[in-house]
Parts: sequence; structure tokens; C-alpha cells
Amino acid sequence: MKSLALTPFLALLINFCLAGGTFSPPPTVDSVCNNIGQSLSATSSVFYPGDLEYEAGILHWATSSTERSKCVVEPTTPTDVGKILVILGKSRIPFAIKSGGHATNKGFSSTTGVHISLSRFTGITYNATTETVDVGPGLVWDDVYAALEPFGVSALGARVTGIGIGGFLLGGGYSWQSNEYGLAIDNIVAFELVKPDGNVAIITKASEPKLFFGLKGGMNNFGIVTKFTLKTFPQSQVWGGFVANLEASVPDLEAAIVNFQATVTDPKASIVMAWNYLPSLQQIAVSQLLFYNAPIPPPGMFDAFLAPSMFESNISANRSFISLVQSSPTDASGGVRTFFNGFPVINLTAGLSHVLVNETKFWGPALANKSALTISYSMEMFQPSIYSHNPDPTAYPPSRQLFSQPFEMAYAWNSSDFDADMHAAAVASAAHIQQAAIAEGQTQVVNAPIYPNYGLAGTPIEAIYGQNVPALRALKARVDPHNVMGLTGGWKF
Repeated sequence: MKSLALTPFLALLINFCLAGGTFSPPPTVDSVCNNIGQSLSATSSVFYPGDLEYEAGILHWATSSTERSKCVVEPTTPTDVGKILVILGKSRIPFAIKSGGHATNKGFSSTTGVHISLSRFTGITYNATTETVDVGPGLVWDDVYAALEPFGVSALGARVTGIGIGGFLLGGGYSWQSNEYGLAIDNIVAFELVKPDGNVAIITKASEPKLFFGLKGGMNNFGIVTKFTLKTFPQSQVWGGFVANLEASVPDLEAAIVNFQATVTDPKASIVMAWNYLPSLQQIAVSQLLFYNAPIPPPGMFDAFLAPSMFESNISANRSFISLVQSSPTDASGGVRTFFNGFPVINLTAGLSHVLVNETKFWGPALANKSALTISYSMEMFQPSIYSHNPDPTAYPPSRQLFSQPFEMAYAWNSSDFDADMHAAAVASAAHIQQAAIAEGQTQVVNAPIYPNYGLAGTPIEAIYGQNVPALRALKARVDPHNVMGLTGGWKF
């Protein structure tokens, strides 16, 4: 009898079955993803679950923001982005747009549909004649600062390391130099925008003033930005860095930051201070980011912040701007479940400072048994003139006459079982802080807008964009009549 040849496939099948294995069908290639892949140029790519590039594409700084999409699309040209939007608009498939991946609201830059990663838009071009720089949304601010440093200039960007370009700029952008030059959006001179119908346009104040207004703080409602043109400014060596203290230092540091708010008018000076309850230590640890936009600050300006006992400090004079940005360990705090909740503050008084300390002391222990890792309340100090640098209206802030500062709480925890508990606590805490501000006479805080990049999911759109909501909705209807951008997450008009 003629024997059967043992083919390589049959041998693999026998060995697999003898080993007790079971077969899983190959991953299904979604038809929309496949259609996108076939329409793109050779330099763009589509990745699927199981591909290393897929995992990198959906990854977020906060694990709670990551979702498993059907595929990850990495376009390389605005034209390809336009093709993607046309296909998604016709198919009505939900999608996400990810720049740096620091959004802490699930679904804002993640999706179970089609995930668009802008990671390949990494161009940086400095123009000394116009004193501008073109930057792609696939960059982080560290890249921009490093590229501009040899020219002795900088652009208004993130204050800590690892933050992406896209969301930061489209949300408003508070910078170390904002007291001197305004928000980051105040210093954008042009957007390369892929509109929802797939067409690519350069949007400036002269070319489309209403759309230019909407893009400045209006997030992803009007299309996908593939390039920003930013003003640059001379950048010297700077002073500052990171300081950490334990709870015993809280009273002295409270007094220092309240006094700073009341007396310091130098626009080169800025501070971010946070009360952080650490269940592992069962106490508050204080983190300070101190900044002065010159090699050495005026004598005595920061002495009260440096006097208390420290357990860590890297304060330095005559340091590069990028070294200061990278001095903070904030990027190392990722990889856990996290969200932010913004609460605007008009004036940090001694009374309101006590409220923030007490909120930290209350919610830290209260959430410790719900896998909490850090419960933080941050105070970001700016000058009342911060919104006066731009005479033109922008989507955010809705009013430039009302001064407020973008304070925030940041909760980090481990288990998804407690997502709802963390959300409820953050909402309750923000309401209590606002009530305390009103009780001491800061009644205008009810009209102060929440910074879009700090807003917690579920925040009413009016609490962010205020009186601008009707104009933004009308603009959205005109630019995107088929509501293509409504298929993606974020603050929707």
C-alpha cells in the first residue's frame, strides 16, 4: 500500500493536536480598515491586533484611556488623512485621533472603531525670517524645544516632559512663558487642516477668520490638524526645577504660595505646586515646579519655597529650558488609571488654600481602599494679564475679561472596579471647592471656564466654552454638515 506523504502542514497539525492545542481563527480584517489600507499611499500603514505597531498606536499615558480598536491607521500625508476621513464619513464608523496620548478621558483619543495615530507627522521647520516654526502633531514638546535650542528661541508649549503637540495646542495651552506671551493658541499663526470632507487647507486669520477662531481651543471639531505654524520667541538660560517636601512643610508652603499670588507681578515668574496624598506614606507629599525665565531670579523671590526641609530637589540656575522641562518626574507617573478634573480659581487666598489641603487630606484616605495611588490637587499660578496678549476672540477662553487660573485635581488608581467611585469623588470635590470660593466672595468663579485639557468626562460643554457655544455650534454645522467629526470623541459642539 502506498504511504501518504507527511506534508509540513500535516506534521504541524499533528504536533499541535498532540500538544493539546486548539486553533483560533485568524483575526478578522475589518472591511473599513481594509478599504482604508487599499486607499492609502505606500508610505502610510494600517496595523491590526497582534502587530507591535498596533499596541504602540493605541497606547495612552493613562491606561484607563486605552481602548482596543479594529485597527490603527498611521497616515503620513494630509492627502491620506483626507482619504481616511472620507471613508469614515461614508461608513459612519467611530474613530479616534491620537497625537501624544495624554488625554485622560476614555474615548477622547481612543475608540473601539478605527484609531488614527498621527505619530508620523513629526516635521519641525524653523524659519528665522518669519520667526516661526512649523511642527507636526506627532511630536512631543521635548522634540520642539530641542530642535529650537540651537537657534536661541522657543515656542509656547508644555511645562513638563512627554506632552504631545496636538491636544495641547487645540485645547488652549498654558506655558511657562504664558505670563509674557499669552496662551499657546494666542501664538498660532496658521493651521494645516484636513477638513471633514477630505480637503486640505491652510487656515489663517486672513483666510478663514471664523474657522481660525474655532480651532483656537475648539479641539477636534473641525477636522484633523496635520501642521501648526507657531510664533517663536528669544529663549535664554532659565532658573528653576523640581522640589519635593513632606507634609510637615505644608503650612509654610501654603503661606508662600498665597503670598506669591498676592505680591509677585514679575511675568517671568511662575509656579505649579501640588498637594499629593500618597496612601503608601499615609500623608501629603508636596511637589513644586518653580520657574523663572532668566538665568537667575531676583533675590528673595523664591526663598520661602526653598526654605522648608526637602527630600528631593534639582533646582538649578543657568540651565537650558529643555532641561527644566525634563526636570519634573511627571511622565514617569503614567501607566496607571488616571483622570484630571479642572476647577478654575480666580484668587488663591489663605482660606481657599486651606480648602485644597483639606480636600487632599479627606479624599486621599477615603479613596485609599479603592486602589488609589495618588490623590493630587495642583495650583497653577498666573498673572491677571495672561489673557490680554491676544486682542482677538478664541474658542477658549470664552471671555478674556474674566481672569481665572486652571487648577486641577489628578486621581491615579489601579483597579477598573473603582472607576465610578473616582469619578464621583472628583465631581463632588470640585463642587465643594467652588462653593468654598463663592462663600468667601469669589462669586465670578461660576462663570470661569474649565480648561478643555483638564475637563472631566461629563462636564457640560457650556462650562468650558460659555458664551461661545452658539457660535461654535454654527461654525461646526457649516464646516462639517455631515457630522463626520461627531464620530470621534472629545468635547462636541
